[in-house]
Amino acid sequence: AGAVEVLPLYARLSHAEQQRVFQRHSGRRVVLATNVAETSLTVPGIKYVVDPGFARISRYSHRTKVQRLPIEPVSQASANQRKGRCGRTSDGICIRLYSEEDFASRPEFTDPEILRTNLASVILQMNAAGLGEIERFPFIDPPDHRSVRAGVQLLEELHALDTGQKDPRKRLTETGRRLAQLPVDPRLARMVLEAERNGCVREVLVIVAALSIQDPRERPAELQQQADAKHRRFREGPAEHSDFLALWNLWEYVRERQRELSSSAFRRMCRDEFLNWLRIREWQDIVGQLRTVVKQMGIGAGENGNPVADPDRIHQSLLAGLLSHIGLKDTDKQEYLGARGARFAVFPGSALFRKPPRWVMSAELVETSRLWARVNARIEPDWVEPLAEHLVKRTYSEPHWEQKQAAVMAYERVTLYGVPLVANRKVNYGRIDPDTCRELFIRHALVEGDWRTHHEFFRENRKLLAEVEELEHRARRRDILVDDETLFDFYDQRVPEHVVSGAHFDSWWKRKRAEAPDLLSFEKSMLVNERAAGITREDYPDVWRQGRLRLRVTYQFEPGTDADGVTVHVPLQVLNQVTTEGFDWQIPGLREQVVTELIRTLPKPLRRRCVPAPDVARRFLAEEAPEPGSVPLVEALARGLRRLTGAEIDPEDFAPENVPDHLRITFRVVDEPAGGSGRGRGRGRA
Repeated sequence: AGAVEVLPLYARLSHAEQQRVFQRHSGRRVVLATNVAETSLTVPGIKYVVDPGFARISRYSHRTKVQRLPIEPVSQASANQRKGRCGRTSDGICIRLYSEEDFASRPEFTDPEILRTNLASVILQMNAAGLGEIERFPFIDPPDHRSVRAGVQLLEELHALDTGQKDPRKRLTETGRRLAQLPVDPRLARMVLEAERNGCVREVLVIVAALSIQDPRERPAELQQQADAKHRRFREGPAEHSDFLALWNLWEYVRERQRELSSSAFRRMCRDEFLNWLRIREWQDIVGQLRTVVKQMGIGAGENGNPVADPDRIHQSLLAGLLSHIGLKDTDKQEYLGARGARFAVFPGSALFRKPPRWVMSAELVETSRLWARVNARIEPDWVEPLAEHLVKRTYSEPHWEQKQAAVMAYERVTLYGVPLVANRKVNYGRIDPDTCRELFIRHALVEGDWRTHHEFFRENRKLLAEVEELEHRARRRDILVDDETLFDFYDQRVPEHVVSGAHFDSWWKRKRAEAPDLLSFEKSMLVNERAAGITREDYPDVWRQGRLRLRVTYQFEPGTDADGVTVHVPLQVLNQVTTEGFDWQIPGLREQVVTELIRTLPKPLRRRCVPAPDVARRFLAEEAPEPGSVPLVEALARGLRRLTGAEIDPEDFAPENVPDHLRITFRVVDEPAGGSGRGRGRGRA
């Protein structure tokens, strides 16, 4: 056996290497080919065909919305085409590496492309031509309804179709009509329209044309390192983070070299620098065609001599067509979270492979061994939301009142196809849920007073509330002031529905107070519960009178603290004039409680004669009590209980020290000139 020559043959092989299979040869030759050799090429001298029975078939997944390249068994028609590669000039033999039964079970023909591709372009053109709904069109091979739906969803993403319109003739939007005029994929066409807004049509046309053809850069298997070295220069500057800008840099380089070199020298340069000359020509032709079309549409394509547009504007324009091809990096798994839960990785040939950014957009998502993102660029999430306004989902949490803003705020989460663009942004909640905002405004700003405002009614209402709350401190009760729901109902009946914040209220009240200035003013009677209406300031005085002395009295309802209860403030200058007389009787409002608690300190045999203690205390104060302060309370109480119960009770039987602290007066001695003070319960301790 002599030497064997092995030649590869596949679509991405350079033109020169593809031509080697047609050259004359003397020994044995083995051609390892993909299904490109089924019909596209007739290779001379083939005597034998070995058919493994598989091929990588391009299929669009309507579920994941990506182009898949799974390896599948070929159809009978493809198998027969492979068999036909031998015996073109003489008898040949085809060896199939699968059984005859397997062959017989395979479909007769390969699925037509309309069943395996994204139908967005077809649907767009049918709508533009007024051919009606695609589901009713008499296709020879009708596409699956799920594929139709996927195509419609893509056009909705590009803002080309409005499926909310019941009339099919009105579903094509103005954007859709313009997209249909551009002879490229709808995604690429959308990039061109956005570039018009961003002033970078010239650059985007070049990139779009490159994305519509096979990559003009070649990477021969045996010269990969040399090819990578030649192509690396196109990834400098901003292109370090963008495969799209690398295409622009390549375009600029090719144009410059083409001007400098003759036609044959330029072709040699392309070969030496691993560029496919035919694809370069195709690229240039498409750019020229697109320039002509956009000019006819009234879009300025820009002049070649103009400065290059801002890279951010270029990427924002490209992003308009790739909204479902964005990804957020998952640092734990070194992959990206994409639309609809897809997980993908940056393709090794991308400029972003070694330093993947947090956010990325991809021109193409292709599934082979895994889902790969090809032709990528770094993006900012802030770019996405304005372009995807019609697609994003917004959810809100934790609506709450903020005094500084005088409005109800909430936290907004924005997602696009499940990819979180904004995680926790604080926003005004007024337009989102005005009913909830109105309730929170009334409850927090007007009822609870958590609002900085200059309105007179608000100040007077807070003053009245403070007075009633002070009465609660004095009476040691929490049921004097009406509850918040009563105050809420008061405002709810008077404040109109559109008032949801401080600004809304100010605008409304500016007009309304001229008509009804007292509309929102409280009256003290409405703030006091009916069951507490009998509580008066006489029962809880502000001043303690002892002879000619007038001592200030304050109240605190703070159980467990030193200040809890009644406090008499004694200036240091008159301390020696204050006697103990009368203080044991407490203020009128607490006197009954003091007497009740004193009765409960009696020894058990005596205490049994004085039950129930509150009733006995009430009878004593009504029938037997002398003028408060005329005699010590325990003496008057012992005498009164003897008359009421017949029990032999002496003043020494009581234990005043066991009376709860809040029922014993606290004295606060104040040195007003020096600003010092001392506190104690009972005059002796003070």
